[in-house]
Amino acid sequence: MGQDPTSSIIQLIVQLYAFMIVLRFLLQVAKADYYNPISQAVVKLTAVPLAPLQKAIPRIANIDITPLILAFIIHAAGWLLILTLQGHGVGTNLPTIAIISGVTVLSSILDIYFWAVLGSVIISWVAPGSYHPGPQLITQLTEPVFNLARKVVPSLGGLDLSPILIFIIIQILNSQLKSLTAMAL
Repeated sequence: MGQDPTSSIIQLIVQLYAFMIVLRFLLQVAKADYYNPISQAVVKLTAVPLAPLQKAIPRIANIDITPLILAFIIHAAGWLLILTLQGHGVGTNLPTIAIISGVTVLSSILDIYFWAVLGSVIISWVAPGSYHPGPQLITQLTEPVFNLARKVVPSLGGLDLSPILIFIIIQILNSQLKSLTAMAL
């Protein structure tokens, strides 16, 4: 975005809140424990802006997609605010803002899974079967992805290689998203 402090602050606030909203979506898709204290905090922090969208937009295959739509809107609004504060014309930049906002939401999903898988691997070494809400939530978030990867790459003598496959897929998808962003600019 920009190098001035105002743009950096706006960018930080937008990214943090959009991160919470995307995390809410991923926790819902992974069917993570709703009563986990961390899940409850995420739900409470995102409930107010999501309520009108949830009333207006129906669920698709029993999945609430309104968090993704709200994250897209928040990113687009952040870009529009920064461009307006910098004195740039907004009208001609709308398609570019839409593409970059969509790519940013998808990139956030990949980033969350990258760090969650890394955290899950570390937790499996340090504190397997922990009863702390953090590790439990990370495990619940990553287990569906691990199960998909284990269907492709079976374990070798007790060594689970599924995180490696997930990391490779995340890196490939991230590189494609970066090239899409570069084309939009």
